[in-house]
Parts: sequence; C-alpha cells; structure tokens
Amino acid sequence: MALVATVAALLAALGGTVWLAARRFVGPSVRHGGGDSGLMHGKTVLITGANSGLGRATAAELLRLGARVIMGCRDRARAEEAAGQLRRELRQAGGPGPGSDAGEAGELVVRELDLASLRSVRAFCQEMLQEEPRLDVLINNAGIFQCPYMKTEDGFEMQFGVNHLGHFLLTNLLLGLLKSSAPSRIVVVSSKLYKYGDINFEDLNSEQSYNKSFCYSRSKLANILFTRELARRLEGTNVTVNVLHPGIVRTNLGRHIHIPLLVKPLFNLVSWAFFKTPVEGAQTSVYLASSPEVEGVSGKYFGDCKEEALLPKAMDESVARKLWDISEVMVGILK
Repeated sequence: MALVATVAALLAALGGTVWLAARRFVGPSVRHGGGDSGLMHGKTVLITGANSGLGRATAAELLRLGARVIMGCRDRARAEEAAGQLRRELRQAGGPGPGSDAGEAGELVVRELDLASLRSVRAFCQEMLQEEPRLDVLINNAGIFQCPYMKTEDGFEMQFGVNHLGHFLLTNLLLGLLKSSAPSRIVVVSSKLYKYGDINFEDLNSEQSYNKSFCYSRSKLANILFTRELARRLEGTNVTVNVLHPGIVRTNLGRHIHIPLLVKPLFNLVSWAFFKTPVEGAQTSVYLASSPEVEGVSGKYFGDCKEEALLPKAMDESVARKLWDISEVMVGILK
C-alpha cells in the first residue's frame, strides 16, 4: 500500500507539473522592460555577477537595448567565456555584435570584481573612476545563497559580506561617478525571502549562531534597508535607487543546496515548470534600469515590473540608519 501511495503521489505531482509546463507555452510572453532596441544607446551599465544566471540575462537584454555593459565578475576567465557567448548570441539573433558600428547593439566590457574582498572592491572602483567617464546604471546583482558557514577575506560571514557589505562599499565608492552622470539609476536585487530575516546588531557576523537560510534572508533584508536609506540620502541628486525581487529563478545560485539523488529528476521537472527562466527573472532588473516609466522613482520595492508593499521591518528607518552607520565602519569608510 505504501508503494502504491508513493507512486500515486508521484503521478499526481507529474500530472500537475505537465499542466504547469503547458501553461508556459500559452501564458503571457516575457515583458521587455526597456522596450525597443537602442533605448539605452550611449549609456554605461555596471552589472555585478553578470557571467551567469540573472546577471547574464540582464546583460544580454541591456546589450540588445544598446547599452555599454561592464561585467563585474569574480572569475575573469568565466566572465570572458560568458562575454564571448553573449556576443555570438547577439549576432545569431540578427543584430550586430557588441562594439559594432553597424547598429545599436552595445559594447561589452569585462572587469574583475570579487565582492568577498574589500581590497578587490576598492581596486575595481579605482579602475572605474580612472577609466570610465560616466556610469548611468549600477545593478547590484551578484549574490551567494545558503552556503555553509564561511568568511570573506576580511572576516565577514560570507552571505552578509558579499550580498550586503561588498555592494555597500561598491555603491558608496561609485556614488560620485553616478552623481556626475545624473540622471542615473541604482538597481538592487533582493529576494522575497527577506521576510524571514532580521537584523541582529549583536551578531551581524553570525559568530554566536549560524543558520544558512536565516542568514541569507538577513542579507536580503539588509539590501532593502540599504536601498531605502540610500534613497533618502540621494534626494535631490537626480540619482534614483530601487530594489526588487526576481521571483524563483532557475540559476546556479542554489549550488550549495543538497538535493537527494532519487529526488533530483522530479525536482528538475518541477523547477522547469514552476521556476522562472533567467530571462523572465531578469525583466524587473531591466525595467528598473531602462524604463521611462520609473524615471524619478526612488526607494521603492518591485516585483514583476510593479511596485509591491513591504513588511514593516523592511521600512524601519531607525534600523536602516543604524545598519548604514555600522556598515560604514565595517567596510572602512569610517574609522
């Protein structure tokens, strides 16, 4: 009887998966947030973690829209490989290759950036300020998800260090360039999982206790609090900053999640039906980076290219200011 019940459950799951899969072919098409090719012509966009997943899909779409895209990636070899693939894909799609004078497609630049190293972030920003005359859009996309307890080069818990502190320093060091390029935009990729996080100022480094799921959620809550405090500080500068959740997307972000071998085929099938593709997940990032609809909008939280409400803990101004002040000390902006 147990075997029959198990088989029935699997068949039911399979049936539901097939139904959901069918919806993919009759459901709404992907919304290109920026619109027509050439919309971002002449604009420079920096995307962290642009060699795979959401970042790669975001880079591909912004290239199509004519942007000059800088890929800030930890592994330069993988980034160069991804850049080559993006160039080939754009040509195969019928457009000119990035950097070509024969059309509106943008240029693609690879730069090394390790958000787990404050030294690397500073070196990257120094190079940016020396070589880039403008920066129109910064997309804080890179992230690490539910990894075992480990520390960054500077001794920070990895998820908080990469997802929040690395991007915090990066953004602050590039603010002058963004202001001089105004109107400009900052886009921060968070997650709906922020709802399960809290900011424990007594243990930001998770040395007293560590739960990989809660710590990821904490870092994503920190992204939202950072965005809202930054928006307050940028009032009147013509630089906007907004935060988004991409939904559940099929990327390599979950590489630290262990799935039993027997369950993996069913999980892969369900994820194909339920989860967004990277292209679908990237639409809100592209929208916030390029759409005229959000010109002048700042400090807001978006999902599926629409503004969404936040839980009260993500709108606590006193916590946001305290987190900002502590983060400044942690990354060495203030001694």
